[in-house]
Amino acid sequence: MQTVRLAKQEIAPSKVVCIGRNYAAHVAELGNTIPDEMVVFVKPNSSIGSELMSNFDSETIHFEAEICFLVQNGRFTAVGVGLDLTRRETQNRLKKKGLPWERCKAFNGSAVFSDFVPFSGDVTSLHLALDINGEAAQRGGVPLMLFPPDYIVKDLATFMALEDGDVVMTGTPEGVGPVGAGALFEAQLFSGDQLLVSESWTAA
Repeated sequence: MQTVRLAKQEIAPSKVVCIGRNYAAHVAELGNTIPDEMVVFVKPNSSIGSELMSNFDSETIHFEAEICFLVQNGRFTAVGVGLDLTRRETQNRLKKKGLPWERCKAFNGSAVFSDFVPFSGDVTSLHLALDINGEAAQRGGVPLMLFPPDYIVKDLATFMALEDGDVVMTGTPEGVGPVGAGALFEAQLFSGDQLLVSESWTAA
C-alpha cells in the first residue's frame, strides 16, 4: 500500500477523491463549461507516488497543483498540497468519446503529495503557490473555489463513504501545463501569511 505522511506517521489512504472543474479560470483555460454539480473522480491507492514523472508510457504528463485534505472521522482534519498528474492527450481523447477518465487520471504514480499538517483554522484562508524553476506557475485558494471544502465534504458524504486516511484533492487553479524533465517544482501552502507546508520535486 502507498502512503502519505502526517506528523511523521505513514498513512495508507484507501483512495484519493478528486474534485474537477472547481476553479472558474481553470474551467475556461481547458475550454470546459462551469458544472452544475461537483465533478468527482477517484484515484486508487496505487496512484500515490513519491516521484514527479514527466511522462508515462511515452506520453507527456501535465501538472495540476491542488489544496488537499486528509480525512479523519468523516471530517477534514489535516491539509497539504499535491500535484494531480494528468495524461492530457489521453484525457482529451476520452472526453471526445464520453468515456471515463481512469486511463488519464488514475494511472500508477499520478498523485504526489507534501506532508500533511493538522489544521483546524479558517479554511477560507488557505491558498497555494506553485513555482517551476523559480517562476510562478499557479496561484489559487479556497475563496476562488466554486465548491469550497465544507461543501465538498458534505456533498461527498451523500453518496460515498470517506474512510480515515483518505485524501481529497479540491481542484486546480489556472496555469496547468506539461511537466518538463529536470524541472524543479516548488509548492507551498499558506493559511493567510503563514506557511503551513512546502514540498519540492525534481521531475524525472
